[in-house]
Amino acid sequence: MTFSKFLTALGFTAAALAAPMAAPSAQAAGTLTVGLTIDPGSWDPIDTFLVPWASAATNIYDGLTSRGPDMKLQPGLATSWELLDNNARIRFKLRQNVKFHNGEPFNAAAVKFTFDRLLGDEGKKGPQQSNYNSIDHVEIVDDNTVDFVMKQPDPVLLTKLAGYGAMIVPPKYIQEKGDEYFNTHPVGTGPFKFAEYNPKVNLTLEAFPEHWGGAPKLDKVVYRMIAEANTQIAELQAGRIDIATLIPFGLTPTVQQASNLQLVSITGPTVVALRLNTRDGITKDLNVRKALNMAVDREAIIKAVLLGHAKPIASFQSELSFGYDPNLKPVPFDLAKAKQMLQAAGVQPGAAIKIDFRGNDATFREVAQAAAGYFQALGLKPSVQPYEAPVLLNDIIPNGKTGEAWHNSWGGWTFDYDNTAYLMYHSGEKWNPYGNDPKLNALLEKQRTIYDVKEREKILQEVSRYVADEALEIPLYNQNTILGVNKRVKNFVAPADMRFRFTDVSVD
Repeated sequence: MTFSKFLTALGFTAAALAAPMAAPSAQAAGTLTVGLTIDPGSWDPIDTFLVPWASAATNIYDGLTSRGPDMKLQPGLATSWELLDNNARIRFKLRQNVKFHNGEPFNAAAVKFTFDRLLGDEGKKGPQQSNYNSIDHVEIVDDNTVDFVMKQPDPVLLTKLAGYGAMIVPPKYIQEKGDEYFNTHPVGTGPFKFAEYNPKVNLTLEAFPEHWGGAPKLDKVVYRMIAEANTQIAELQAGRIDIATLIPFGLTPTVQQASNLQLVSITGPTVVALRLNTRDGITKDLNVRKALNMAVDREAIIKAVLLGHAKPIASFQSELSFGYDPNLKPVPFDLAKAKQMLQAAGVQPGAAIKIDFRGNDATFREVAQAAAGYFQALGLKPSVQPYEAPVLLNDIIPNGKTGEAWHNSWGGWTFDYDNTAYLMYHSGEKWNPYGNDPKLNALLEKQRTIYDVKEREKILQEVSRYVADEALEIPLYNQNTILGVNKRVKNFVAPADMRFRFTDVSVD
């Protein structure tokens, strides 16, 4: 496929590609404007797992812990924590003299209310509760101290507390206004407070000068909901948005060549693989799976389709993930050796291999076609099968109805390999329709009981090596987080997970 056809497949017309850049349109002084792909529909932390929610709401809310742009865990509304009672209890010391945007005090009662709500009936309605089910309940020790009483060990909990669902919310406000009102009129303790929300159009935040971390340098942050990539780029070029969050790989040169713009391309959490069917077809043979791993030239795919904005991977995690093993290297491309292994495995020329993928992912469509080309060069008869994303994710994969290979893209929001590995490889999990490996199950279960960081890291690295030895998938690449940023934006450090925090950002 030619480069122009590739761009057309992404939804860009020839006229749009050829159009000259519009003259910059002045933004209001002190206002930063960001393009988001979708409107989450609710700004309640327990209602969503969507990245666009976090790109905005990380400025409205704080958690007990937080992550900086370097993804390292740091104190948030809790200043310290300790394990008690043989790890059955975690005690948090809370930051004092903090208040919510409506003037309510932040205290132990607010923490207890937040987690009672998350773990109760209201939390059941959303997707976040299951991430925190290791917590039995929260006890108030005093106004500035809480204990999390645990049902079971959870070494990832401190990281989860920096996540979406664990953002601390105001008890009195929610009790008076109700959940439905809170969905569209959020209140937190973050550096920016809610000002206005027009569903599917925009969200406006204003600076909260009394934030415990210091007053923001900006007056306002405006989020515009722009679902089309070409529209986001056009608005970025015209100066009507300052940060675009939807930059297709094929159009990164457009941003790079604009004198008023900067392309930010950094290592992110998203990894992409072809998972392999270990129950049916030729891929139930380990040697066939190993041969397929050798037959795909990851570097060539990254260069041709992703224009270099990715890295090859050896396991289904990025280098930012806890549990990443730098000594585990991607399988080198060796088509001749792969052919020999197929022959030794008794695979007949023309044997079928099908790749199932999300049909709305234009980039992976190109990757799937490239992989099919490599499989054809191996002597196989490949086919590619697109599905609507909900069908693939909620029926084909979990019910074990895939072909020999299927598309899997994963963000790993905790930046901890447990969040990926347990869900992908433990028997009975939704994303593991075929595997039931007692040794792998035991390793995955063991690391969940261990709080010692080094010991747990060793087990997770052992999991990644075991998965590689069993060739349960073809790890392809870790794709970059890509943003387009107007050069008038100052002191902006792009976070890999796109959870923007604009406290120290300013605009010319």
